Amino acid sequence: MTFSRILGTGGYLPERVMTNADLEAIVDTTSAWIRERTGIEKRHLASEGESCCDLAEAAARRALEAAGIGPDDLDLILVATTTPDQFFPSTACLLQQRLGNRGAPAFDLQAVCAGFVYALSVADQFIRTGAARRALVVGAETISRLLDWNDRTTCVLFGDGAGAVVLGASDEPGIVSTHIHADGAYKDLLQVPGGHGNGRPEARFLEMRGNEVFRFAVNTLGRIVDETLDANGLSTADIDWLIPHQANIRIIQATARKLDLPMDRVVVTVAQHGNTSSASIPLAFDEAVRDGRIRRGETLLMEAFGGGFTWGSALIRY
Repeated sequence: MTFSRILGTGGYLPERVMTNADLEAIVDTTSAWIRERTGIEKRHLASEGESCCDLAEAAARRALEAAGIGPDDLDLILVATTTPDQFFPSTACLLQQRLGNRGAPAFDLQAVCAGFVYALSVADQFIRTGAARRALVVGAETISRLLDWNDRTTCVLFGDGAGAVVLGASDEPGIVSTHIHADGAYKDLLQVPGGHGNGRPEARFLEMRGNEVFRFAVNTLGRIVDETLDANGLSTADIDWLIPHQANIRIIQATARKLDLPMDRVVVTVAQHGNTSSASIPLAFDEAVRDGRIRRGETLLMEAFGGGFTWGSALIRY
């Protein structure tokens, strides 16, 4: 039986940094309020002229280097993004051209903050069925371009960045299981309402009903983690690291409490990155791999929740 295993990770953050103090000069807020309510201290923003594909390429090249393979070795390129550079071609196709790969299927996947887990699940199925031997999975966002910088309830939360992993076929499980779900009944709670299809291209800013999203996210993330552990006959004691979507420190802490998991077993980057949507899990993963916290042989649990609503998890033996 064929499984997929993570061969390498990569991440990239734009050079431009916006601190909470910088935001104090833009909207009616304070650095202390942002930090206390969200855990965020700063975020990275794409510069003018810096595209989503630019971020994706930098992260992808680092992941390929870590995996010890070249672009021509890829059989699949998947980009999870809410902020593609163009309506079409996909950011994945643009990335494919940049990398110099020709012929491998390349496409985008849109599940907002749960996008990377969704894309990881799809790539895992390609490898398990034999349709691919090596896959590049990227989460990349320039979500700052969807923000209304006069709305202090949303503009303080988000940042830009990209993270990537390279998967390879293996005889032993690396990605043990993935679990993905959605419920469109909650679409109005977290959305960018505009689009050419609905005749509202001007309604391009992110809208969120924060308190309702918070409650739903905490309960849903607890359930998806229970589902993942139950499906594999595990308990939280078997998990070495929880790698959550970096939306808000209070959501991360609430999820950890529900799991009775100490925070020193949770990878947290929200203070330095903000919420980078589909990029947040692979960015956190890459950081913890490169600083030596996460080591080969350890068991990891990734979980995410995003607009749609979408949510999902991945159990990984790294």
